[in-house]
Amino acid sequence: MTDKMILLVEDNPDDEALTVRALTKNNIANNLTVVRDGVEALDFLFCRGAYAERNPQEFPEVILLDLKLPKVDGLEVLRQIRANERTSLLPVVVLTSSKEDQDLVKSYSLGANSYIRKPVDFSQFVEAIRQLGMYWLVLNEPPPL
Repeated sequence: MTDKMILLVEDNPDDEALTVRALTKNNIANNLTVVRDGVEALDFLFCRGAYAERNPQEFPEVILLDLKLPKVDGLEVLRQIRANERTSLLPVVVLTSSKEDQDLVKSYSLGANSYIRKPVDFSQFVEAIRQLGMYWLVLNEPPPL
């Protein structure tokens, strides 16, 4: 599983490291781009700021989006992704530790493709990432962008 970019939007360095370990443990060798707040995520996706020189034709195969982010929260990032014609069809998987039902409902109402609560147990997290990688990077047939 390579060539397909994963965008990880995660501000917690420990959760980032766990996600990277889980991807590695599952032999998911895709190009992983990590952004650490909502503004950086939007700048990356819309080729602004530090990412102004990024190729605007290259999009991630899947976005792993935390909800609790500094500067701009994950729900607003999702709202802006869905509001833009160029990014509206990108697969967005909310990957969060939030146990709030309102976050779950709001994520789906804003167009999240999937909502995964981060398991506390590492082996469960590794399995969740394996399944996520298998589905979004191998089985899923995305629309042409």
